Amino acid sequence: MPLVDVHNLSISFKTESGTTEATQNISFSIAKSETLALVGESGSGKSITALCLMGLLPSPLAIVQADQIEFNSEDLNKYSKSKWQEIRGNEIGMVFQEPMTSLNPLKKCGEQVTEAILLHKKISRSKAEAKTLELFHEVKLPEPEKLMHRYPHEISGGQKQRVMIAMAISCDPKLLIADEPTTALDVSVQKTILDLLKELQTKHEMAILFITHDLGLVKHFADKVMVMQNGKAVEHGQTNDIFQNAQHPYTQGLIACRPDPSKRVSYLKQVDDILEGKEFDEGIISPKQFDERIESLDKGNTILELKDLYTWYSVKKNFLGKTTQWFEALNGINLSIRKGETLGLVGESGCGKTTLGKTVIGLTDITKGDVIYNGKSLSAFDSSEWKAYRKEVQIIFQDPYSSLNPRLSIGDAIKEPMDVHGLHSAAERKDVVCDLLKKVDLEADHYKRYPHEFSGGQRQRICIARALAVEPKLIICDESVSALDVSVQAQVLNLLHGLREEFDLTYIFISHDIAVVKHISDKIAVMNQGHIVEYGTAESIYHEAQEKYTQELISNSLL
Repeated sequence: MPLVDVHNLSISFKTESGTTEATQNISFSIAKSETLALVGESGSGKSITALCLMGLLPSPLAIVQADQIEFNSEDLNKYSKSKWQEIRGNEIGMVFQEPMTSLNPLKKCGEQVTEAILLHKKISRSKAEAKTLELFHEVKLPEPEKLMHRYPHEISGGQKQRVMIAMAISCDPKLLIADEPTTALDVSVQKTILDLLKELQTKHEMAILFITHDLGLVKHFADKVMVMQNGKAVEHGQTNDIFQNAQHPYTQGLIACRPDPSKRVSYLKQVDDILEGKEFDEGIISPKQFDERIESLDKGNTILELKDLYTWYSVKKNFLGKTTQWFEALNGINLSIRKGETLGLVGESGCGKTTLGKTVIGLTDITKGDVIYNGKSLSAFDSSEWKAYRKEVQIIFQDPYSSLNPRLSIGDAIKEPMDVHGLHSAAERKDVVCDLLKKVDLEADHYKRYPHEFSGGQRQRICIARALAVEPKLIICDESVSALDVSVQAQVLNLLHGLREEFDLTYIFISHDIAVVKHISDKIAVMNQGHIVEYGTAESIYHEAQEKYTQELISNSLL
C-alpha cells in the first residue's frame, strides 16, 4: 500500500480571463522510505503539485480535480482546515526552495524550530528546546549550541537549508517534500544536503518527494523519476531506466543539455533542438585545436593583470572608529588575462570570487596590491580614464531581477548606459537597442516591456544586452547561470560563447559549478579562502587536478 497515491490530478487557477491549467492528469505514487523526484523546468507544475499535497493552494482560486489523491490511505480532498493543521508540518514536512525567505528574519533559528515542535507536540518548552538542539546535531550544523541563538542572516545558505530540514523533520513526518532544496548552492554543499537527506530518510523511514529542475542531480539519489513539461507528466519510471533509456525527447534533451566533461564543444545541445528534431553541429574541439587556441592567446596582449591583490573588509571597529577586526576576502591574488580569453573562476561560496570581480570593476576598494588594465594601474587613473574603464569593463550580476530597475522598460534599461557614455545619437540609440535584443535572442517589440514580464533566462539575456550596449572589451559574468534551469543555462552559455567570437570579448566567468566553467573557459583559477590554490588550462585543471580541494569540486560535480 503506497503512502502517497495520486491518480489523474489536474490543477487549474481562476483568472480574470478564465481558467489557467497548471497540471493535467498526472499520476504517481510514493511508498514508505521511497524517493520520487519531480523534474522539469520552471512553470512545469512541480511546486504546484507539492503545494496541493500540503493543502496550501489558495482557495477558491485553485480548482483541484483528481480521481484519487490519498495520503496514508486518507482522501486529502476531504480534510477539514483543522485536519490540515494537524497533518501539515507533523506527518507531512516541507523544505521550501528559498530558506532565507522561509525563515523569519526577526527570530533566532533555534526559536523557530522550537515553535514548530510546540505547535504539534504537547511537551514543555524546555523539552522542545532540547529536541531542537538534538535536531541541529542531527542535521550536522557546526556549533549547534551557538547556531541556536543566531538569526538567519548570520549563517550561510547551506546552514539555513539545514535549519529548514531540522524544522521539517522535527515531528518525524512520514513524508518529506523537498522543493529545490539545493538550487544555487555550491556543488559540495549540494552533496552534503543530499547525503543528509538520505541519512535522515534511512533513520526515520521517511518517503521523500524531491523537486528539482536538474535531472542530473537525482541520478544517484531518487528511486523513481517523473519528468514534467507544461503541466504534464511526459515520462515516469525507475531512475536507472530513465537515464539509460529515456523515451521522450524532452527527457533526452534535459540529459543532453548539461556540459559533458569528456569532450569539448563550441555549442551545447538545447532542449528545443531535440524537441524540434533540428540538425545542429556541436562543433567538437579536438585537443590539438584547444592547444592551438591556448598558444595563440598566450601570444596576445595582456588586458588585465592582478598583482599581489588584497581586499579586506572591516568587521569590527572600536569606539574611535578604528578597525579592530578584518575579514580577509582576497589574499595575495596574482592573475593575468589575455585579450579574447575566458578565465573561469571557480570555488565555493565565500572563497572570494565575487569580491575579486567587484574589486576589478572598482565597486570594492583595494586594500593592498594592484589591478592593471592595458598596462596602467587603476590607482593612477584620472576621472576621464575611470569613465572609459567603466565603459570597457562590464559586469553581469548573479540575480538579473534585482539588477534591473523594475520601473524602467527593458529598452530604457539597455539604452541608459549609452546615454551616460554619450554613445550614438539620441535618434540612433533605440535602433541599437533593438539590434542588441535580437543579438540575445529576444524580440525588438520587447523594448517597452518591464522586467517582471520576462522569465529568469530572458532577464539574464537582457542584462547581457545591457552590458554589450557600451561596446565593452571585458565582461565579468558573476554566477550568471547558477540559478537557471539547465535547458536555459545551455542557451545562455551558447549565447555567451557566440558573442565572445562575434565581438572579440574577454570574459571572467565566475561560478561554483566546475563542469560549466570547464565548458566555457580557456583557463581556470580555483579559489579557496581568498587564495588561488590552482591555475592552468581548463583541460589540465579538470583532468589532471593536483589539489585535493579541486579534486573534490570535480568529484561533487559528477554526482
